[in-house]
Amino acid sequence: MESIIPFNKPYLTGKETHYIYDAVNSGKISGNGKYTQKCQQFFEERYNFKKVLLTTSCTDALEMAAILANIQPGDEVIIPSFTFVSTAIAFIRQGATIIFADSYSDNPNIDADKIEELITDKTKAIVPVHYAGVACDMDKIMYLATKYNLLVIEDAAQAIDSFYIGKDGVKKALGSIGHLAAFSFHETKNIISGEGGMLVINDSRFSSRAEIIWEKGTNRAEFFRGEVNKYGWVDTGSSFLPSEIIAAFLWAQIENLELIQNKRKMLHNCYYDNLQSSNLITLPSLPPYATNNGHMFYVVTENSEIRSELISKLKEKGYHAVFHYISLHSSAYYSDKHDGRVLSNSDKFTECLLRLPLFYELNEVDVVDMAKCINNY
Repeated sequence: MESIIPFNKPYLTGKETHYIYDAVNSGKISGNGKYTQKCQQFFEERYNFKKVLLTTSCTDALEMAAILANIQPGDEVIIPSFTFVSTAIAFIRQGATIIFADSYSDNPNIDADKIEELITDKTKAIVPVHYAGVACDMDKIMYLATKYNLLVIEDAAQAIDSFYIGKDGVKKALGSIGHLAAFSFHETKNIISGEGGMLVINDSRFSSRAEIIWEKGTNRAEFFRGEVNKYGWVDTGSSFLPSEIIAAFLWAQIENLELIQNKRKMLHNCYYDNLQSSNLITLPSLPPYATNNGHMFYVVTENSEIRSELISKLKEKGYHAVFHYISLHSSAYYSDKHDGRVLSNSDKFTECLLRLPLFYELNEVDVVDMAKCINNY
């Protein structure tokens, strides 16, 4: 039976084309116009980000971060193996050696207690990935960064509107804690612009250079603010900034952030409540220092065979459930470069993690039906 309920369906608020029309008719559709600046100001004010630059993707934001971190050939960068390839490739392109860390046994996030043993005199940065919008243990990670003089670059692709609660009880937005952070607005994320992302700069020493890298290695942004009387090529960079069309689409989503978040979190909780009685699967665990942003709902099966059978059973009922990342340390591209350590938890999530449909227009009836299908398996 062909799937009736897809894994994901992009949600349109209704204002996207209106704002795109406005951008087009303004005569300014290249980057860094009215809508770009509105979006950037919103994120800076709402989440206490020091400086925000919209990008054409989260991958671009990570690549900018790798340039800003001055990653050189031979430098080592610590990242979780259970993540998307962009987390690694942004640093590999700068010549880095990737040192893969394992996940927790009950959580796909990087095991913060296993990071210190991976640090050497070649280590330059730690890149925690907030999987499913659930915070990594940022107090431990920032402690290590201070102790060893390392940079922390948060891969917050899935983590918009999610928070970390520190040991001091202070609640901080994910992406506001590390020196740099990268977010995604891909169509599978909570708020979207088709493709799109943003770089967050929390360390002021990177602010000026970030703008230059963003603008193809020129000081064009300073010129348009009247800070210099002409602009030219002053550094490396690329065309990282998105057009006003992308930013206008994103602005319509931002205006509906609360509505979108409330619905997604309700659906997440509905899944959780209806799957608690199942002894066939393990439900996501939420550490006491993390919040849930309703980005994703996943379960972990006992083995890959059960996962495959559940995918088939759900498909028969008209629901499209999917697996997720293949551990990067075992990938065709990097397996011969990995140092050979066994990362058993990352491998477990590769084999056993199952993602269930979660998008704004999904209804509770379907969530309950999918849960029933799993419970009755």
